[in-house]
Amino acid sequence: MRRAIVTGGESGLGAATVTRLRADGVEVISFDLGGSPDFVVDVSDSTAVNLAVAEVGPVDILVNSAGIVGPNKPLWEATDAEFQKTFDVNVNGTFHLCRAVIPTMIDRGWGRIVNIASMAGKDGNPNLGAYSATKAAVIGMTKSLGKELATTGVLINAIAPAVINTEMNATTSPEVLAHITSLIPMKRVGQPSEVAALISWLCSDELSFSTGAVYDISGGRATY
Repeated sequence: MRRAIVTGGESGLGAATVTRLRADGVEVISFDLGGSPDFVVDVSDSTAVNLAVAEVGPVDILVNSAGIVGPNKPLWEATDAEFQKTFDVNVNGTFHLCRAVIPTMIDRGWGRIVNIASMAGKDGNPNLGAYSATKAAVIGMTKSLGKELATTGVLINAIAPAVINTEMNATTSPEVLAHITSLIPMKRVGQPSEVAALISWLCSDELSFSTGAVYDISGGRATY
């Protein structure tokens, strides 16, 4: 049986991923700060991440879903603390988990990592400058790691959702939400289960010739 860590596993895309992977027969360990996760972990804290991963032991799959929206305002109005916190969770958190699990994946000759990016990381969403910047960073990190790991049996890819019907969007201002929803040609938001289905494939043995890629799930919004 494959084993997986899913961060942000108690809500939104993380929770949908936990449900889907368990239905696929994967043993899933959830990391989160709220709810009832298997491990209460602040992904921005590298020491906490390392301790939790050491306790969990080797895993085959990592899904980096923990993330925050950050400040909803023009970039020049964001404070240092707001900007830094968004990077600490969305970028540093992804880095901390990847660094913690990749060596044992390499040793075992098999691994699947999925990083949750966003269409915001490609297009840049207005009044979500910090969030957009972090998701662009996740895309760049994923592309780089894909090349570094290409011959190891460890495959890493990112997904770039458009607006998905999750709790996370409850903290996005209605004006911003309306704007980014209007950009979707299908004229609807996505459902977490739709995203989890893509993640399921990216975590499976069926994935064999893709790494360092970005998979859009955007209702037609993606243009590149």
